[in-house]
Amino acid sequence: MKRLAAVAVLLPLAAPPANAGLGLGILTCSIDGGAAYVIGSSKTVHCTFIPSQGGTAERYTGIISKLGVDVGYTHQGALQWSVLAAGYDYDIGALAGRYYGVNAEASIAAGGGANVLVGGFRRAFTLQPLNVQSQTGLNVAVAVTSMQLERAFK
Repeated sequence: MKRLAAVAVLLPLAAPPANAGLGLGILTCSIDGGAAYVIGSSKTVHCTFIPSQGGTAERYTGIISKLGVDVGYTHQGALQWSVLAAGYDYDIGALAGRYYGVNAEASIAAGGGANVLVGGFRRAFTLQPLNVQSQTGLNVAVAVTSMQLERAFK
């Protein structure tokens, strides 16, 4: 458990600062509600990526998983990230992949949280929260987080 706490503290330091990359667009996700069972949880996400340079919106689906202290129940929530990369080299569907980071959240009726994630194709993207995750329920979490995204064609 000490290792998990150390990773949760140090991982944000490994993520590049918000001004270290170019903003490719905005990724907005809805997170299904559900129960968390003390040491972790997994919930389905449905996301839409809007490129900042114009173009067609892309849809993604996936799973967001937490490992750490995660206790309670939440209803559907929403989270919005700024998608950053070292350059504007972006192909349609490139956000698909696995992301890793940390999460902190709390809810008593209404609440919120934040997730900072790094990953995607060749770990080329950083997802920086634009606003606090919004959710309702009764929940508290401090965890290492992973998210697997796949391009949705519908």
